[in-house]
Amino acid sequence: MHKRQEGISLVGLIVVLAVLGCVLMLALKIVPTYMEYRAIQNAIVTAKATGGGVAEIQKSFDASATAGYISSISSRDLIIEKDNGETEISFAYEKKIPLVGPASLLLEYEGTTAKRGAKPAKTE
Repeated sequence: MHKRQEGISLVGLIVVLAVLGCVLMLALKIVPTYMEYRAIQNAIVTAKATGGGVAEIQKSFDASATAGYISSISSRDLIIEKDNGETEISFAYEKKIPLVGPASLLLEYEGTTAKRGAKPAKTE
């Protein structure tokens, strides 16, 4: 009786490692953009809490952007509107991540301080 060997072959191991390598490479490129998105979310919440007019909100956002290393958008890209007497701040932007050759990954980030979570108008 021959006992059949169990386990992964060398070719199988190489394929698994290649797939894991690709996933890790993608994660290493996506995680910093997501961290910046979260910093922007926190910055608009902080800017809204400062109150005041548009200029004060933009100044507060710029201060948070400098401290949080936010480079994807600036205070001029924020959509600041009054909704039922309350100031709401929204943003939307795209982040293009080059992968290999002509292939790239496009991430669309958007957020708002509105409780209903309405999508902001796309800025061109």
